[in-house]
Amino acid sequence: MTIKTESTDLSQKLVTNANIIKDRLGFGKSFDLGQRIIYVNKVEVQLYYVNGLTDTGFIQMILDDLIGLKIEDKNKPVFKEVEETIVHQSVTAILTIEEVIKNILSGLIVVLVDGEAKALAVDVRSYPGRGPTEPDTERVVRGSRDGFTENIINNTGLIRRRIRDENLRNEILQVGESSKTDVCVTYIKGLANEKLVKEIIDRIKKINVDGMSMADKKLEEFILKQGYNPFPLVRYSERPDVVANHIIEGHVIIIVDTSPSVIITPATYYHHMQHAEEFRQTPSVGTFLRWIRYIGIFMSVFLLPFWLLLCNVPEILPEKLSYIGPKETSNIPIYLQLIIADMGIEFLRMASIHTPNAVSTSMGIIAAVLIGQVAIDVGLFQPEVVLYTAVSMIGSYATPSYELALANKLAKFVILILTAILGIKGFMIGSTLFILFLASLSTLNTPYLWPFIPFDGRAFLHFIIRTKASESEKKKGGKTIGDATL
Repeated sequence: MTIKTESTDLSQKLVTNANIIKDRLGFGKSFDLGQRIIYVNKVEVQLYYVNGLTDTGFIQMILDDLIGLKIEDKNKPVFKEVEETIVHQSVTAILTIEEVIKNILSGLIVVLVDGEAKALAVDVRSYPGRGPTEPDTERVVRGSRDGFTENIINNTGLIRRRIRDENLRNEILQVGESSKTDVCVTYIKGLANEKLVKEIIDRIKKINVDGMSMADKKLEEFILKQGYNPFPLVRYSERPDVVANHIIEGHVIIIVDTSPSVIITPATYYHHMQHAEEFRQTPSVGTFLRWIRYIGIFMSVFLLPFWLLLCNVPEILPEKLSYIGPKETSNIPIYLQLIIADMGIEFLRMASIHTPNAVSTSMGIIAAVLIGQVAIDVGLFQPEVVLYTAVSMIGSYATPSYELALANKLAKFVILILTAILGIKGFMIGSTLFILFLASLSTLNTPYLWPFIPFDGRAFLHFIIRTKASESEKKKGGKTIGDATL
């Protein structure tokens, strides 16, 4: 654990400041810490920086300007002359050792001048990272192909490019005693709920942790404290256009440095069911895609438990649907077959994540064709088990939110087990508990099942129909009813 230290003001003696900085940062042991010493009118000037986080070109330019600096006015302080000589858009005076160390480790250049109890921080950050490419999990047929990266500066720039509103705010905070991870809270002043913004910022400031190793996910757990609730209370997105539209609708965005995912708050169950593709097509096609997706999500939760119910209680089936259900007996109960098959597909999903792309397709073919067919031939599974399990999993993959798909899977298992034990009563109890549990949730004081509970007729219309852009509306307070939200 990092030991907290009290704030220490800079000394007018440069040697005192230099000794403290070198001792606390470990100069001579860490190879990536840089220092340059130059003299301006026989006054010592020192520059500190971290290699790999700063733009080398700017360092060389600043050094060239300072080395060639000649002060004609002998009465003018060297510090003032140095400040005016540094040609950069972001130069800030700092007064404490803690600020000096924080800025150095954040990728800024810190300039100290002998005889001055203050320093200059020059923002020349150039974080390493990949270029903004389209996210794999949020692909669209038509639309922008850029995406967020692990660089917080790039991410805020991608949003600024889409929202040129003078009221757009990017409030920067730091979390973690050791990591000092940059966290940016983004919103539009006057459109976002002020109480929500204050609540989020206050919760972030209260986080007392040594490091943010898991970046945005760890931050989410500290902010929401949802415990073992599997359902996501925030939405993640790697698409700048999606995030920009949420901001315009009054949502508050949290950007964590080193993470390509951006947190959208508040996010209801409805927000996790949306996808950008619906808004890249005409309203009629978008509505069709939306309903297909809703059906897929519904089947991912209820298809297997309902089919198991029909198998165990065939008398509730109409005569025209009597073909539903297994035609042969098996040594393994149907409910156990469903669980094994579902877990098998989950194994396949996890294996595909860790399998190189060159062989992942071959692995999928082998698992789907060879293993599935052999399992049927040896009598492990009924053919209908493989069919309905596959349809259920396709519905899960059609869920836009990966986190919601996993939570729905857990809910499906609970309903499935209750149905196997109690039959019709178990299915009804499981389904009712599922709905009541969702209704009891709230995300940052916003009901999780809005616009159903509480019911909002206008928002419900936008939920079922992808309306025209001209009919979209804004609503303050962080609750979205307009089609501009993706």
